[in-house]
Amino acid sequence: MTSGRAAAGTRKMAAEASGALKQRNPSGSISTAGRHRFRSDPSPVACGGAGGGARPVQIVAADEAAHSFSLQEAELERLLLQEAVQDLQVVVVSVAGAFRKGKSFLLDFMLRYMYQQDSVSWMGGEEEPLTGFSWRGGCERETTGILAWSDVFVVEKPDGRQVAVLLMDTQGAFDSQSTVRDCATLFALSTMTSSVQVYNLSQNVQEDDLQHLQLFTEYGRLAMEQVYEKPFQSLMFLIRDWSYPYEHPYGLEGGRSFLDKRLQLTQHQHEELQAVRRHVRSCFSHIGCFLLPHPGLQVATNPHFDGRLRDIDQDFRQELGALVPALLAPRNLVEKEIGGARVTCRDLLHYFKAYMKIYQGEELPHPKSMLQATAEANNLAAVAGAREVYHSGMEQVCGGDKPYLSPAELERRHAELRRAAVRRFCSVKKMGGDDFCRRYQEQLEAELDDAYANFCKHNDGKNIFHAARTPATLFAVVLAMYAAALLTGFLGVASVAALCRLVMGVALAALCIWVYVKYSGQFREVGGAIDHVAEALWEQRSPRQVFSKLLEAVWTRVPLGVLVPWPRPRLTSNNNVKKKN
Repeated sequence: MTSGRAAAGTRKMAAEASGALKQRNPSGSISTAGRHRFRSDPSPVACGGAGGGARPVQIVAADEAAHSFSLQEAELERLLLQEAVQDLQVVVVSVAGAFRKGKSFLLDFMLRYMYQQDSVSWMGGEEEPLTGFSWRGGCERETTGILAWSDVFVVEKPDGRQVAVLLMDTQGAFDSQSTVRDCATLFALSTMTSSVQVYNLSQNVQEDDLQHLQLFTEYGRLAMEQVYEKPFQSLMFLIRDWSYPYEHPYGLEGGRSFLDKRLQLTQHQHEELQAVRRHVRSCFSHIGCFLLPHPGLQVATNPHFDGRLRDIDQDFRQELGALVPALLAPRNLVEKEIGGARVTCRDLLHYFKAYMKIYQGEELPHPKSMLQATAEANNLAAVAGAREVYHSGMEQVCGGDKPYLSPAELERRHAELRRAAVRRFCSVKKMGGDDFCRRYQEQLEAELDDAYANFCKHNDGKNIFHAARTPATLFAVVLAMYAAALLTGFLGVASVAALCRLVMGVALAALCIWVYVKYSGQFREVGGAIDHVAEALWEQRSPRQVFSKLLEAVWTRVPLGVLVPWPRPRLTSNNNVKKKN
């Protein structure tokens, strides 16, 4: 039911955003007009949308009836595991806050900047409707769950490094259909996975805004006490509709002076107020504030407003032109870090999965559970990286197009790559402590040993003699039994000759069945059993051992008197007796 509603919501938003790229650069284009090179890499999801345009993608779906959330893993994997971005360090910019406060509206201007940031007029034309994330006027909520834009942008920073930029839109908090737990879950999840969290507020920073922020980040504070690190990265207070520019001017500078005053600790403050402010400062590595003016009455009251610049006040446009580059300009991008290590798109997928596990129950997670989930994702990412080192190395040694390698050399190379993979795992900064990490190291070593066994089988399959082991063994048994049958028949041991002919017939039938299985691909279990028996005979190493086993079976089943005739007593005739007499 959850996936069905999520899919329906996604189709609706895709229809509303189908024209998003009509006036933008084509998806996947490279622009070198400005100082920094910029590229947009469309995901498979975007390519499959209506008209080939990019669109919002539901990555966390909300079940309103059950008040629960589910991770849309397939959609997230399409975004983060694209070949062009999966190994790039990721920048995640998320906008969260109360519902109906213009979060999606702001994100669509961010999209315009990402598509046209090298252009002076990146905001678009005066008559251009605003498209992208679904938004509208009114008092009812629009966004549910967490959405991400289907284009993952690749940006080159001033130092030459390329990073992937992901934009996320979060369901508004405190609407009439969401519980406090729902709001806390979404805000905490978006904050844990983002490198920059934009806290969208209206008109001012009130005490309840800080208290809600304290609630949403409480788990981060407790986790910080365990790992002695600040759990979250960058928080940007965005104060919309700021009406006091004569006290604190619009922009970052006015926001900084305003926030310093709002978060100031004074001697006469109540202990509860001091605790809230200490908590907020202790949970984020960097805290900023931006004061944004009102966009104008035409925006707020016109039901037909569609985002055209002509309807937006000039002050708002001017400050918006400063806000968006402050977040998304190449020199200002902040890569996602967890535990002091920068995170790639591939790693972010592991963290999303681990974090979502702790939100599947009926209660908010215990803070230690969040720490454990973070440590688990951290160690899983380290295991995945170490495993990749081993697999890529072994593919170079005995991959699909590589010739057969001797078992001794293959084992030596396996040992070297295994040690390299373990060193890679140990070199990554991990959370959870030595005992916790040791379990994942043991898991890694077991996985590498299993992978080595598979590589050995793959390598043996390239050996023509190994491939011919079963038919050669069966054919040798047929010849040996045929010769044994002739010999024992000549000696007059008919029972042994019959047994040899029986074994010869069974071996010949097994050989025919094996050929049919290999040719048709059917009855593979039978073919595997024949291979197993042939391998057991082959491992005897010498004909003497093979025949000793066969003769042992014969001696246990055939009486000795049948094989070797006993001497018969001679009968004396009456004539001889008479002669003696």
